[in-house]
Amino acid sequence: MNLTKNFYLDEMLASQSAVRLGFDEQFSPDQAVIDNLRALCQNVLQPLRDGLQRAILTSSGYRCPRVNQAIGGAKTSQHLFGMAADINVGHLTTEQLYQRIKNSGLVFDQLIQEFDRWVHVSYNPNVSANRRQCLRAVKENGSTKYIPD
Repeated sequence: MNLTKNFYLDEMLASQSAVRLGFDEQFSPDQAVIDNLRALCQNVLQPLRDGLQRAILTSSGYRCPRVNQAIGGAKTSQHLFGMAADINVGHLTTEQLYQRIKNSGLVFDQLIQEFDRWVHVSYNPNVSANRRQCLRAVKENGSTKYIPD
């Protein structure tokens, strides 16, 4: 199923953890999750892809509750609702991608540069205005800290 002209549902549901653990529910989300994924793709990911004229690699989109728990995701993660994706773009460093999105006119809810390894971006279609909250995730004494940027 197409979410936009270039994004497909399969790429937003892909999960090596779900396959390895046999969590089949990962691949059959409810309609609300699909609608949220479509809004994320239409409002953030596809415009970003069009602007960069490059492929966006999604390492994590939607996560069913069991996958989220198995990987240590936050209990309130927007991934649980299909509102977030962890992404990379091959020709940009994580910091360059983070800065491109941060300084763009894209409407997003959260933008997190995570551990210099990937960028988390979310979009919430259920609010009148997304926050455009920019954070950096770092490890301190074994715990993840989110620092406003």
